[in-house]
Amino acid sequence: MRIISGKCRGRTIVPPRKLKARPTTDFAKENLFNILGNRYDFSEMDILDLFSGTGSISYEFASRGAKSVTAVEINTLHHSFIVDTARNLGLTQIYAVNANVHLYLKSCHRKFDIVFADAPYDMKGVEELPSQIFEAGVLKDGGLLIFEHSSSHNFWEHPNFCEIRTYGSVNFSIFKLFSEKSEEAIESEE
Repeated sequence: MRIISGKCRGRTIVPPRKLKARPTTDFAKENLFNILGNRYDFSEMDILDLFSGTGSISYEFASRGAKSVTAVEINTLHHSFIVDTARNLGLTQIYAVNANVHLYLKSCHRKFDIVFADAPYDMKGVEELPSQIFEAGVLKDGGLLIFEHSSSHNFWEHPNFCEIRTYGSVNFSIFKLFSEKSEEAIESEE
């Protein structure tokens, strides 16, 4: 696993074998961040990384200058790895939270520009997660949800769905929280 771009570009991160995470492939991560990097300036963005695993996505956002990155991971070993790795890389804007994602969403009072969620592909109820994230109110107006999932799920009917990007076996469904203002602008354009 490596950091693709930013101040930590090219740094390789080798998680201990005892970590049981499925990090996003470098190929998929590079393609996703090429798209995001061309559309957004991360320097003023607050990021929420749910089911952080090894922290790969958090490091990438932080390396590219994100204002803040909150990494939520339930596994204590994974959480400790994220804390140690962020410190070793000098990525001080990463705040790792050792918590159950569902409980975190119920108690979170912050709003984020981008929420990235990479739940276990076989997690029970994974297809409901995008709706749960929107219901939790953690996205700012115009904010994005990027949901990594297997090809067995399809979110095209979700009211906030925008697009899907597929890289090998990795699928990123991208959703957007449309503010009332942006909905009006869309209607006036039609």
